Amino acid sequence: MSGRSRSLRAHLLLLGVVCIWGATFVVVKGALSDVSPLLFNLLRMALAFVCLAAIYRGHFGRMNRRAWVSGAIVGLCLALGYDFQTAGLRLTTPSKSAFITGMVVVLVPLLSAVPGLRVRHTGPPRWNAWLGAMVAFWGIVLLTTPAGASFNFQSIGLGDLLTFGCAVGFSLHVLALAHCSPRVDFEQLAILQIGFCTVFMGAGLPLLEHPWVRWTPQVFVALGITAVLATAVAFAVQTWAQRVLPATHTALILALEPVFAWLTSWLLLGQGLGRRGSAGALLILAGIAVTEFIPAPVQPTAHEGVPLT
Repeated sequence: MSGRSRSLRAHLLLLGVVCIWGATFVVVKGALSDVSPLLFNLLRMALAFVCLAAIYRGHFGRMNRRAWVSGAIVGLCLALGYDFQTAGLRLTTPSKSAFITGMVVVLVPLLSAVPGLRVRHTGPPRWNAWLGAMVAFWGIVLLTTPAGASFNFQSIGLGDLLTFGCAVGFSLHVLALAHCSPRVDFEQLAILQIGFCTVFMGAGLPLLEHPWVRWTPQVFVALGITAVLATAVAFAVQTWAQRVLPATHTALILALEPVFAWLTSWLLLGQGLGRRGSAGALLILAGIAVTEFIPAPVQPTAHEGVPLT
């Protein structure tokens, strides 16, 4: 296969992954009427781990201490991102959740200003990262506050705050991956981060919620799509695609996730953002574009949601 064909295939496959990630906001939102959010996350990750363990089963015997420690750190950040996202999604709309989650591509360079979080041999964020963060912040203000209201923290809903916590969690996940992935085989890191994410979610579940579930077709469909397509398959596709594509191309494709989420939310649920919300969403996308068109010191390497979402 020629270099051009490989590049085209990588673009199309990664675009398909981002489309799936965007659509899962609506799928999960529907399923949360029949299952508690943190239990849903635990079931999703457990199924995804089984899939990845079956695909990469030959790597278990070659895992060393560095791989286990790296997997635990990355998995903890991933668990925080997913739990905040799913808990917030119960209290906000899929389109809002997706656009706030999209703040990951702005938060990553800002967090990299902290020397302890910054990846080796990279400098602090440049002017475009700070400008992008300011633009995106005002987008969040418009997106999360009701029309005619002056900005104050009381006007932001709990679901919006939880979802912003998810953006922070996924941003830390990106930085953890940037530190760990060069030193650990990607197959091992894929298995271990999902495995540890499952363990952390299981440990926190009885402390954070009273789990419950009604086994409806909606729950089974959501688990199948999110565990197999949006996690196990998406991880494999993204890992391969990022070996072919430049980091800036990847980041810009990932930035389309909120757009796909808004489209599926509008098509399937009839939930539009309104004039004010649409202006806020456009500002968030503008902030993402300002940050990413001029490459930042650290480029996001995952979804989700996320994360790896």
